[in-house]
Amino acid sequence: MSDTTETPEARRQTDGQVADAVTGNWVDRLAPAWTRPYLRLSRADRPVGTWLLYLPCLWGVTLAAASTGFRWFDLWIVLGCGIGAFLMRGAGCTWNDISDRNIDGEVARTRSRPIPSGQVTLAQAVFWMVVQALAAFLILITFNMNAILMGVGSLALVAIYPFAKRFTWWPQIFLGLAFNWGAMLAWVAHTGSLTLAPVLLYLAGIAWTVFYDTIYAHQDKEDDALIGVKSTARLFAEDTPLRLRQFLLGSAALMVLAALLALLRPVGGAAAFMGLAGALGFALHMAWQLSQLDTGDNDRCLSLFRSNRDAGLIPVLCFGLAILA
Repeated sequence: MSDTTETPEARRQTDGQVADAVTGNWVDRLAPAWTRPYLRLSRADRPVGTWLLYLPCLWGVTLAAASTGFRWFDLWIVLGCGIGAFLMRGAGCTWNDISDRNIDGEVARTRSRPIPSGQVTLAQAVFWMVVQALAAFLILITFNMNAILMGVGSLALVAIYPFAKRFTWWPQIFLGLAFNWGAMLAWVAHTGSLTLAPVLLYLAGIAWTVFYDTIYAHQDKEDDALIGVKSTARLFAEDTPLRLRQFLLGSAALMVLAALLALLRPVGGAAAFMGLAGALGFALHMAWQLSQLDTGDNDRCLSLFRSNRDAGLIPVLCFGLAILA
């Protein structure tokens, strides 16, 4: 008699669930069946990426408000950036899957994604990407003109990122350039202009992205090596802990400088202290991640990657308290 017992992983694949999605996520449990392939294209079943795009926006608006004073429009910046992050992350991930459709089928973690698994056609994916991008644009045009121009300018970075792993060992830099743009955009949405503080905050975010996405990329390094895809995980190899420590220190130092520039002279006192506390707490969380890292354990890498939502929330909390100081 043949064994007809179906493994949980096989059942997940039969149902169309993506291999690295959070078990029991709302898309798989609650979303109408016809919407699930599109929501999976948008990574709605893996929300940490939306957080990682949204958090630099929150850094920018809270630090700007702490520096120049809270305005009621800041509440809309917070909400609008949240909706925009969900939409643009979805559009960006859809574009990534369109660009990688011939690669994802060769990688164990990604072959269950909607395009290589046949849940959606290429034309459907393109249509869905355009819908999300247009909806995000409607949010963007509620901001001031300089913020709108910055938002439009970020599209080039979004377009280039999926191809970076084909021509550079540093695709994580390109991801950081795109994912942290919101730190500057949200600052400009609040103040109307760009200064050095949000630029330093942006650079801190880029270093942070290299940190967390290198951890993430260690899940795929064997498959990447077979198909010739580059990443910092492959580049750093056994030196990963040392290299990540350097990016940790760089990210924390840049955030300290951003907080001091934004808060020390214009506000001072308790506000500057809270800004520094945010950068320190952020660094300590990354140091904890390094202490737990095992690059040979894919489950550990995924768990630590997801924990960066909490790391990024620490500066948001402290910058927010600086507004009240």
